Amino acid sequence: MRTKDLLAALATGLWRWDDASGRVRLDAEAARLLGLPARAVELSRATVRSRFHPVDFAEINGVVQLAVAERSLAESRLRIVDADGRVLRTVRSRFCPLRRDGTFTLLGTLQEVPDPQPDATAVRTPVTGDWRRSREAFLLDAGRALAEARSTAEVLRVAAGLSMPGFIPDGLAVFGVVGGRLTVIGHHGQPGGDERPFTDMTTDTDYPAAEVVRTGQAIYLPTPEAYRTRYPTAWPLAARFARTSWAFLPLVNAGRTIGACMAGFSHPVTFTPDERAVLTTVARMLAQALARAGTQESQHELSVGLQRTMMPTVRPDIPGMTVAARYVPTGGGLEVGGDWYDMIPLPSGRTALVIGDVQGHDVQAAGLMGQLRIALRAYAAEGHHPDGVLSRASRFLSGINDTEGADPRFATCLYIEVDPATGLLDIARAGHPEPAIRTADGTMLVRATAGGLPLGITPDTDYPTTRLVLEPGETMLVCTDGLIETGGHDLETGWARLRGVVESHPDGVADGGLERLADALVQAVHGPPSHHMTGPLVDRREDDIAMLLLSRDAAACRVGAGGPEAMRPVRRTVLTVAQAEPERIAEARAQIRDVLHDWADPEQVDAAVLLVSEVVTNVLMHTDGDALLVVELSGPAGHRRMRVDVTDASDELPHRRSPGELASSGRGLVLMELLAGAWGVEPRGDGKSTWFEIYEDAGAGSPAEPDAEAPYAGAEPGGSGSVASGESVAELT
Repeated sequence: MRTKDLLAALATGLWRWDDASGRVRLDAEAARLLGLPARAVELSRATVRSRFHPVDFAEINGVVQLAVAERSLAESRLRIVDADGRVLRTVRSRFCPLRRDGTFTLLGTLQEVPDPQPDATAVRTPVTGDWRRSREAFLLDAGRALAEARSTAEVLRVAAGLSMPGFIPDGLAVFGVVGGRLTVIGHHGQPGGDERPFTDMTTDTDYPAAEVVRTGQAIYLPTPEAYRTRYPTAWPLAARFARTSWAFLPLVNAGRTIGACMAGFSHPVTFTPDERAVLTTVARMLAQALARAGTQESQHELSVGLQRTMMPTVRPDIPGMTVAARYVPTGGGLEVGGDWYDMIPLPSGRTALVIGDVQGHDVQAAGLMGQLRIALRAYAAEGHHPDGVLSRASRFLSGINDTEGADPRFATCLYIEVDPATGLLDIARAGHPEPAIRTADGTMLVRATAGGLPLGITPDTDYPTTRLVLEPGETMLVCTDGLIETGGHDLETGWARLRGVVESHPDGVADGGLERLADALVQAVHGPPSHHMTGPLVDRREDDIAMLLLSRDAAACRVGAGGPEAMRPVRRTVLTVAQAEPERIAEARAQIRDVLHDWADPEQVDAAVLLVSEVVTNVLMHTDGDALLVVELSGPAGHRRMRVDVTDASDELPHRRSPGELASSGRGLVLMELLAGAWGVEPRGDGKSTWFEIYEDAGAGSPAEPDAEAPYAGAEPGGSGSVASGESVAELT
């Protein structure tokens, strides 16, 4: 028997209360126990709440909060009432609260218990004793929730969710004052648009909220007659809401009335001294929370405005390319940061993309950022190469740091010179995160680039330049560390998070596709739509974010149109391993695994990683130059070819050796013959290139000759003076 059938046989209903959405799902038995038609239904929180005795509901809130805090099961008894307030039955509810992102979900059961039904008037009977303890618990919880709210919208959401002990308002409105007129800051419990008649009142209008603002005194209206008698002009506006009692309370902060709050009740409330004390305390806390949120929003708006005035507008007119950019400031307060991006037209007709991050989140960081951005523009306009631009910028920032009384700061920076005609990228990096490339087939690769110290550390620093090609259909992502490391991530896990977003994004940049990708990347870190407004996940804004996306138009380059263009590699990566950087061999292995992440045979992947490690290590051990690794992947899935070229500056060709059992070297060519589908060594004018190929439709460790009909037909043979698989290596020694 299914669990639901068993529970139904025991007259036990299931319900799910989602605090985030304000929706409650009931199965058929739970709906019946609440006096509703016996069928599964999803209702609003207010509708379900109206079926509970007000006193019981106020008390259960304390039980829920305790269970959420202690992560324990909870149990409570509730009286179920009908639309007229008559008690229908008493039910026992057992539930388990699940907390996430500041909200909770209740999963529970409802079962009728044979308690004697109270008198029908119990719903309106004043309650003492436990009510006072419930009031204290409610005020503590309300104060904590309002103190944690960081924006006006959050304050209003918290206020709308408050369940006052013993008397729960079904309508709430918060009024502000601007230029002697009332404004509706927010409301709850009535449809949107119903607030319009109340949004253009002067403070001398015969309306309770206006009088509260004028006098600073609370107004309590326990009956419709009291409202109609005291405010005959305003009564027609209030009558259509069909409420029974009203409380209008001043919002006072620092001795000044900043607005008014209206609480409306559908059941009669006499407004006893205890009830008035609760309402007055809530209004005071609400006023302080609104004032605090308003101050934070003003400071945040000032900081964002200051930052945006320093940000350029990216030019959309790079021929054959598309650019998208985002800047996201850090969270509340005057958090002016040092992240920036820039796009600079160069005298050569090329374009420079710059992204950087000045240390700190204060006005000084923003000021240094502005000076450094101007300096970089000036050096770029003089026609310097990327390495020269960063060297001069580092000297400039070091000079500022050496000024007496200055607080020394450093900055990371990535400078990219783009040739739109060829897709050539000349990159210089100063302690900044490396760029990532989304290949034409959707794979994201973090491209290793040479780099130097952050700007401003020392006045004389060299910045090596890395040259890459952005192939047609590829997109480059450059960003500051805020996009990668926010949320407790390091570089590795942060890139993994972004890789999932990039690789799942639909292909193409037309019709705003690149802008949607930029939005998706920001949303993955902060939640929607945080580059425009506060957003629900503002607490995750640990650092500023600057981001640039550059995409090369595949259609303009006729990629995939058939013929020779169709043979263009869909994945390509390049890495230089210098003699002084043997640790980058690990990066070479990682690059191979990234390129082959969806390769059919994992043993072939391991073989490719081993061969790359062998070839690159041989260059570092037996030559005096650097190793240039080029990896290309082409062909349709299942029949792909991977070609690896490792180029060095030595003319000496490899020699076959017969390593003994305990030898620590000499096995490179043996492994090449065993694991590669084809391989060879080609002399070049400035050295040689050692290459090998692996074919996806050949098993690991099984050399395969290129098939004439396969996509890799015509793979480079061992040309003149080269060593290829099947040839006698001894002839070269």
